[in-house]
Amino acid sequence: MGNGAPIESSAHTGRDAVLLVHHDLASALRRDVRLAAWLTSHPEVDDVPMDVASLHEHVLRAPPRLIMLEDGADMATPLALIRRLKSDPTTAITPIVLVTRDDASVGLDAGADDVLVADMSSEEVRARLNAVLRRSERDLDVHPSTRLPGARAIDVELRRRLTLGEGFAAGYADLDHFKEFNDRYGYHHGNRVILLVSKLLHDVVKGRCGTAGFVGHIGGDDFLFVIPLEAMAVVCDDIIAIFDELIPYQYSEQDRDMGYFFGKDRRGQLHRVPLMSLSIGVVTTQTRRFTLVSEVSDLATEMKTYAKGRPGSLWAVDRRGGEQGTRNAP
Repeated sequence: MGNGAPIESSAHTGRDAVLLVHHDLASALRRDVRLAAWLTSHPEVDDVPMDVASLHEHVLRAPPRLIMLEDGADMATPLALIRRLKSDPTTAITPIVLVTRDDASVGLDAGADDVLVADMSSEEVRARLNAVLRRSERDLDVHPSTRLPGARAIDVELRRRLTLGEGFAAGYADLDHFKEFNDRYGYHHGNRVILLVSKLLHDVVKGRCGTAGFVGHIGGDDFLFVIPLEAMAVVCDDIIAIFDELIPYQYSEQDRDMGYFFGKDRRGQLHRVPLMSLSIGVVTTQTRRFTLVSEVSDLATEMKTYAKGRPGSLWAVDRRGGEQGTRNAP
């Protein structure tokens, strides 16, 4: 803040900034003290003029946390801005709030995430803007293809459990021979396999553990689940057994009956590619004390690599002293 003004224009860039788009910033804030009040609690504010091309370029260069459009005397330009930003997949994820004295439906039809109209109280404006930010953060924490919590949400969950001192087991699940399957059958069938595995993990973990279980999608064919210690064996056994029962049906009848197909390695040589299997590396707080999320992640990755070095679907759990146990489906 500076010189008693409601906000001080700044050159903030990145996800923390609120981008205020206007015809005349000072006039806009004088007209709407509700916005000025909310913006005082969000010091990282960048303001830009109402221009379609320059705004699109600005958002591509430095995606803000929120875009607020003030309609001023001309409604056509902000509506064109909304349509332009929402038509581009790269900028469409950034939430847009339109401030208008006109009908809210016009802005919503154009693609705005919310519309603030003249008769809303300061309390409602504050609540709506905060809700837009919460929805945006939640959407960014979700993997777009599986709708499971993403990498950042996984870190938050692990940090929460470490802070609470809860005993838990973390399983890092990874598909074996998925790349070869994807190369042979195409990305559409590959994506179906990813969805199948995500649903399998979710249903088993939630079915066995309820709200005490957590499943996240790191990316690609990598997943991580967190469960109570006492559920480790039954959850991992269920996942492996159900996976091995379902995965053959993702192949053609010929490949399924043979149990493999011929694929080319990096040198172009033909070799047998077995049906996909699932490797799970498990770490627990039973015999180790973790203080950082990175420690859990690093050890889970190590155990996943250990499991992938053995044929077939299995889970491998780390034990203090270097002893590692492995277990295939029963």
